[in-house]
Amino acid sequence: MKPTPNPCPTAQPQDSSPATATLRRVVGGLLFLAGLLLTTGLPATAQPAKNAAGVAATQVRVAEGVLEGSVGTGGIRLFKGVPFGAPPVGALRWKEPQPVQKWTGVRAAKQFGPRAMQLPLYGDMNFRSNGVSEDCLYLNVWTPAKSAQQKLPVLVYFYGGGFQAGDGSEPRYDGESMARRGIVAVTVNYRLGVFGFLAHPELSKEAAYHGSGNYGFMDQSAALRWVQQNIAAFGGDPQQVTIAGESAGSMSVSAQMVTSLAQNTFARAIGESGSMLNTGFGPVPLAEGEQAGVAFATSIGATSLAALRALPAQQLLEAAGKPGAGRFAPTIDGYFFREKPAATFAAGRQAKVPLLVGWNSQEMSPGFLLGPLPPTADNFRAAVQKLYGSQADQALKLYPATTEAQAEQSATDLAGDRFIAYSTWKWADAHLQTANQPVYRYLYARPRPAMTPEMGSATAGLAGGVIKNAGTAPKAPAPPAKGAVHSAEIEYALGNLASNKVYAWTPDDYKVSETLQSYFANFIKTGNPNGKGLPTWPAAKATEAGPVLRVDVTSKLEPDVNRARYLFLDQQAGK
Repeated sequence: MKPTPNPCPTAQPQDSSPATATLRRVVGGLLFLAGLLLTTGLPATAQPAKNAAGVAATQVRVAEGVLEGSVGTGGIRLFKGVPFGAPPVGALRWKEPQPVQKWTGVRAAKQFGPRAMQLPLYGDMNFRSNGVSEDCLYLNVWTPAKSAQQKLPVLVYFYGGGFQAGDGSEPRYDGESMARRGIVAVTVNYRLGVFGFLAHPELSKEAAYHGSGNYGFMDQSAALRWVQQNIAAFGGDPQQVTIAGESAGSMSVSAQMVTSLAQNTFARAIGESGSMLNTGFGPVPLAEGEQAGVAFATSIGATSLAALRALPAQQLLEAAGKPGAGRFAPTIDGYFFREKPAATFAAGRQAKVPLLVGWNSQEMSPGFLLGPLPPTADNFRAAVQKLYGSQADQALKLYPATTEAQAEQSATDLAGDRFIAYSTWKWADAHLQTANQPVYRYLYARPRPAMTPEMGSATAGLAGGVIKNAGTAPKAPAPPAKGAVHSAEIEYALGNLASNKVYAWTPDDYKVSETLQSYFANFIKTGNPNGKGLPTWPAAKATEAGPVLRVDVTSKLEPDVNRARYLFLDQQAGK
């Protein structure tokens, strides 16, 4: 099944350099010499020494060895490119991530590790990592702690990109701003595309659990287990971990909430636009995923698993990126996913943690529904009739099209709902029904400002970033968005507006960022987003529609006026 060009980019300024195929293997592999503390199985501990300036030492001992990081602004310590899994290359391609071998001496952690294998799908993504590689299982840690005794709350953030692109080095995910608020911030790399989600009968046969696919999700779970074992070395509290992400990253958060592989590795969850509940992104039955894998292998002349593993990574990547190559969806593999995520939530088998979740006011453009046709009332009504048949009249009551302007807005709303808003709503609503935990719902509504003059004739990307060499990269709605487009909230929520030089940020933008980041930081610290100077944000209730926090220059509670739309879409999903 080949979807609409990946609708899950998470954009930033352009990275115009082409992706390369460098393979970087983990340095070392020798065991610790006898007598080192780690061989005794003692917990990881921070080095207590300080430098001449009184800043905490940049060396930290983790389970595998000693890391040497760097010190950034305000004494924030940064450890880049920390391995949390063995390089998934050779015989480990398409296997659950394996432990990192211990090293002797001091390992430098001053350069972002290579990003996962990916094509340059989005001209508006910006990376600080050194190329692409199968050897990509690295994470990054920003910490304000001066010692292991501080036990600060921890944020683990998963990047978006439709499970086909993205990287923990992207500036909008930078953890320094959150670290300045007393939080240990972590970004995690995970395998993507054919490397992260290929299913195949031979892979299922060789696996002890008789399933395949979901390797990217398993990478995330492995990273969470690594955090449990090692984050105390950075001054973090393993009992106060919040997982978060946007788009595919948000879907990943919902996935980690249902798998036993991540059990007891986090205490709270944040989802920004996306979930694995009732979404076209899967997961699909294992047999369907295996069939797609065999079709792909056959198309490139690989008649066996051995032949697939023998292919150079770049050749495999390019073959998977060709038109008609198919999509590598997550699978119900009996291991990571034992059932559909919606079933797990309905039965109350998900992680019972506080959840902060929401989506944006303009997640998608009318073209998602109408293709090249203009969003006129006639075109929209025809599209709704084709989608919903005998229930088209009911749909048109919820998405009315009595005028051209109304039709354009309804087309925008229905496109966004079908793309990602409904599945995110479903996640929040399902958790409300069975978790007995607080759920805080938001609607992010702040449109991005105009681009800076330096951007010249650059084109806005689908998610609001800039594309200098537009090519085939997905583009944002034109004219400029009236609402908040997909991924627009990331820099605001993580306090990274200043690092994005594309847009002419105004004092109002910084006000919105202060509000949203404060809510996030409070939630990461306590499980409750409320705090001094912020509009009160009550938790939702399972028995009523309840208010939703509308985040804008003036953030305020609003009635949940769109619940009927999501109940209608929920009814369609159940058919």
